[in-house]
Amino acid sequence: MRTLLRICLPALAAAAFAAPLQAAPADHRVEARAIYADVVAMRTAPGQAKVPEMARYLADRFRAAGFPDADITIVPHKDTAALVVRYRGDGSSGKKPVLAIAHMDVVDALASDWSRDPYRLIEEDGYLYGRGAWDNKAGLVAITSAFLRLKAEGFTPDRDLILVFSGDEETTGGTTALLAREHRALVDAEYALNSDGGGGAFDAEGRLMGYGFQTSEKTYATFRLTTRNKGGHSSAPRRDNAIYQLSAALVRLGASPFPPQINDTTRAMLEAEAERLGPTSEVGRAMARFVADRSDRSAADRIEEDDAYVGWTRTTCVATMLEGGHAENALPQTAVATVNCRIFPGEALDSVRARLAATVADPAITIQQTAEVLVAPGSALRADVLEAYTRTLRRTHPEVKVLPTMSMGATDGNIWRYHGVPTYGVDGMWVVTPEDDRAHGRDERVPVKAFEQNLDHWYWLLKDVGRAAR
Repeated sequence: MRTLLRICLPALAAAAFAAPLQAAPADHRVEARAIYADVVAMRTAPGQAKVPEMARYLADRFRAAGFPDADITIVPHKDTAALVVRYRGDGSSGKKPVLAIAHMDVVDALASDWSRDPYRLIEEDGYLYGRGAWDNKAGLVAITSAFLRLKAEGFTPDRDLILVFSGDEETTGGTTALLAREHRALVDAEYALNSDGGGGAFDAEGRLMGYGFQTSEKTYATFRLTTRNKGGHSSAPRRDNAIYQLSAALVRLGASPFPPQINDTTRAMLEAEAERLGPTSEVGRAMARFVADRSDRSAADRIEEDDAYVGWTRTTCVATMLEGGHAENALPQTAVATVNCRIFPGEALDSVRARLAATVADPAITIQQTAEVLVAPGSALRADVLEAYTRTLRRTHPEVKVLPTMSMGATDGNIWRYHGVPTYGVDGMWVVTPEDDRAHGRDERVPVKAFEQNLDHWYWLLKDVGRAAR
């Protein structure tokens, strides 16, 4: 990884890094802000059946901009939908299309939990508030605006660009899986650019900390651990208690972390963070030791002790829910724990299950996977995509550092990778500090300036990758 960064980034044209930003014309900014307000107002949370409405609304925007009906497709799926829009190129590059992806759905928000109406875009003190303002409607609007702006300018790419907006990323990922499996001709591409990954941050002193180039994600898998017992009357307790049996297993699980791992992306993450923290930092020194020797478990354990770096070095499995018993005066007949795992890229699901069983160390406890899991590898570190992302970012941040990152969470990118489409998180949004990331939380917000810069970011990025033959 160090070799890739050392060779590729300086090889880019210095003039490209220093090129002044061409801000979106005022009418495009106004249009984008209006679309942003409209989509935030749509409560596209699970169970609301509002995603198809959003898909139709956006489809109408593209038709009005001159995209033909044949290139606008809404794919229904249960009570949600996906939207696919193809921006036709002239094919002169001979390259397959590039996907630009986002998701229309959001985690729900209740007005009683917020200090503002979560489903109304509100500008206040330099911020834009609303559910989905960050995750992921800012990215969705930026891609939409870029397509509309490029179309209005008469830009013709040398390959097709395909916009794909999914409808259930926050839940099952069914719309993305459906597109990848059953509508491959509609979305087949060389790679995908994900607005639900990447991004940057400033520290408390206003210094840009850098941007992440997301190449991989952990796989999300959930298991149910169940104990069963004949039960009985609580006045006659026995040692074979279902709740105690399960509790002992969970204590063993909590005390037995998975072994550490490293790959090109996490190596780059650790090297960069160790350099940023410096030799006076204990956790920074642990990072340097682990990079030098991946078998140094004590170094990896020290990294994982810090809340900011949990999951950087291994698969994690943690108990998240408990249920058991049926009456206060009866011995429990069942006890169930939900254990959620975030699997390090490349680790097999069977290996995770086997380790859970070995740690639980009780054959009487059943371990059941709750849903189908798609275990995807990380995407290869493509120099051309990294260069395009870096060129774009350096229009606004000339000295920015761009480093590969692995996401601890999950996005549609994991599904695309599973189905053979390398995917890269390349959004241009930033937060004032990492602690200000309120995705899924109360009073979700983004800086107005960051939203506006992201409009330009996706315009320039798609224009860049749309010239593959240059």
